Amino acid sequence: MTDRSCFFLDMGKGAATREAVIDEALRQAVDLGLEGISLGGLAEALKLSKSGLFAHFRSKEALQIAVLDEAAERFRRKVVEPALTAPRGAPRLRALFERWLDWIEGEPSMNGCVFAVASQEFDARPGRVRDRLVEVQGEWHELLARVATDLSSEGRAPAAYGRQVAFEVVGLGLSFQLHGKLMNRRDARMRAEEGFERLLRESAV
Repeated sequence: MTDRSCFFLDMGKGAATREAVIDEALRQAVDLGLEGISLGGLAEALKLSKSGLFAHFRSKEALQIAVLDEAAERFRRKVVEPALTAPRGAPRLRALFERWLDWIEGEPSMNGCVFAVASQEFDARPGRVRDRLVEVQGEWHELLARVATDLSSEGRAPAAYGRQVAFEVVGLGLSFQLHGKLMNRRDARMRAEEGFERLLRESAV
């Protein structure tokens, strides 16, 4: 007779291993890109056999999508949910922007934004990874657009207005990514924040 308690312990260990693989793969993706993720390198870093790793992810593509899903969940927890507690209008949009800049700056264990890295890799490469990346980024841009519609002093503005504001906010974030990360400009965040405040003033119609 099978010992079901051992079965459930194995399931728990399997879930923990999968989580560890995704966590390490996400760190690699920020530094090297999604295409730079090495299954052999992951196995070595986590002291797993390649066959053990393949038991969790049957393909590199499946692992890349899992990395994007994990990054999206972390982004939701660290950026979106806290910012949405701010009052509607400019305070909420500002909170989203500031937390997004924090996300781009990274943290000790993950120095950067995997979405920015992956966007360069997959902007013209069709497939399931690109489709998932487009979906995740589309949700973020739509959120910015919805929040931006509250900037109007006369109430909710047309959806097209919100999309334009979101477009410009994203432009500021990507400029911060370029100047802060690639060009190592120490004033990058200050300039991004100044640009955002100017955008708010001009958008308060």
